[in-house]
This record gives sequence, C-alpha cells and structure tokens, in this order.
Amino acid sequence: MNRAQHAAVPLCLAERLCLSGPRQSISGFFGEAPPRRLRRSLNLGTPSTAEPGKAQPFRKSGGRASLSVLRTPPWLLAGLVMLLLAGANALVAHAEVLDRVVASIGEVAVTQSDVEREYRLERFLDGQWPPPAPDAKALDLARERLTYQKLLLEEETQDLSRDPALEKTATEELAGVRRRFPSEKDFQGALGALHMDEKQVLTTLVDQQRILRVIEERLRPEAAPATPQVETYYRDVFTPEYTRTRGLPVPPLTEVLGQIQEVLVQQKINQLLADWLAELRPSRRVRFYGAVTSDK
Repeated sequence: MNRAQHAAVPLCLAERLCLSGPRQSISGFFGEAPPRRLRRSLNLGTPSTAEPGKAQPFRKSGGRASLSVLRTPPWLLAGLVMLLLAGANALVAHAEVLDRVVASIGEVAVTQSDVEREYRLERFLDGQWPPPAPDAKALDLARERLTYQKLLLEEETQDLSRDPALEKTATEELAGVRRRFPSEKDFQGALGALHMDEKQVLTTLVDQQRILRVIEERLRPEAAPATPQVETYYRDVFTPEYTRTRGLPVPPLTEVLGQIQEVLVQQKINQLLADWLAELRPSRRVRFYGAVTSDK
C-alpha cells in the first residue's frame, strides 16, 4: 500500500496520520485540562544518622517521599507541611503551563506538546520545512488526527510493528521524504529540529501502514460497490469529467472498470470510517479538552 492508493481515505489518510509519542497515563487527573507532569521527585538527601529532636529530610520510601519526625515541635511540622503544599501547588501550576492534556482515550493522554510535535512531523513528511506557524485550526486538526491514530492502533488485532512488508514500505517512504529536501544536510537538520532520528521516523511510518492495514481489514470487505453504482459513476461523473479535461473519446467502461471500482471503494471506506470512529468514541472514552493554541 502506498500514498497514492490511499490518498482518498480520511483519517486513514494515514499519510496525514503521523503517529508520535509514547502513551501517558492521566489516571487521577481532574478537570477539563489536567496537567501532564504532576509527579516530580523531591530529593533533599538522606542522612546516614538522625539527630534526636530534629526532623529528618525527605527520603524515598516505596516510591513516595516520607517524613520521619522525632519530637518535632508542632509549629515546625505545620510550617513544613505548608511549605510542601505551596511547593506542590507551584509545581502543578507550572506543569499546566508547560504541557496540558488536550485530548484523551480512556487513561491515555494527548498533550499540547504531542499535538505540536505531530504538526511539525506532518510538515516534515510532506517536505514543508521549516514548517509554517500553525493557527488554531491547524492544531485542532492535528490533535484530531493524532487522537484517532492512537485509537485505531488500539484496534489492531495482531502486532505488526515488525512486519517485514510494512518495514519495507516505510523504508521506501522515508527515501521519498529525503528526496523532498534540497540536500542531505537539510534533511538531517530537519531531523535534528524535530529531535528525532531516522529510526524513530521509520517507526512512525510503520505505524501509518499499521493503521491502513487495520482500516483495510475492517472496512474494505463492506465497501465493494454494486454494478449499478459503477455504471452510474461512469455515466454521470467519469464521462463528463474525462470529456472536459481530455477532449478525447471516452474509453469504454470495461477499460476503466477497475479504476472506478477503487474510487467507489475509497469513498465508501471514508463513510464507513467516519461511522466507525463515531461508534468508538464513547466506548473508548475519547475526549477533547478546549481549543489547542500555540504559544510560539
């Protein structure tokens, strides 16, 4: 499967569905736009011995910071608790500014930085580098694509991440991406700006092929057009368009039958895919949080 064969499939527009970033749990987050980086380590050192009458500093205990107190004055303990709470609130507020969750699939988060990276990666794969500054609409579309890619990959019944055929196609696509750049130096410079290497881009392209495979296996069997549909398309769409653009005698239906069938299949897959995603959204708890805006 190549880009040309599937250019008509939206969201299966897997050329546009560039996968990025590891999953991030948002379990326990609250509100419409929960922060991503809530957990930070506070390591103030662990003394080898404790002096009587003094509070020991924080130490790691089962993954949590604990405070052991020996005869600590209540007023001092209260002060330490207030400082800790103030520091935690500051970290949460700072995390919200740095990276907020803009969508989720169950407990899997899609963050602001994920969406911005997705937008830049899409431009890279299209050879548009440096990428133009995104507006709010472009970021919203990138968020939607990124969220649905993750959703569709969850529908994969067999892990194809190391499938040789998909890896071969991804390698060919990466070669095509490289040719869109004026020089190897420009290509490598764009990779560096993305903070990615070629192996990571290949993984992204394999994931795109995996999404196409999921869509093909699920929807193509239901998308075969009936003979009357083919004949109607030939008469009402193909013939007048061919006459207008070519100015030549229209070929008989038998010569263009396969092309017309594929066009109709892709159109039907578009419809079926939209219906399938609408069905998956509530069952997979897909949520979008506010508008995505760029601070750059």
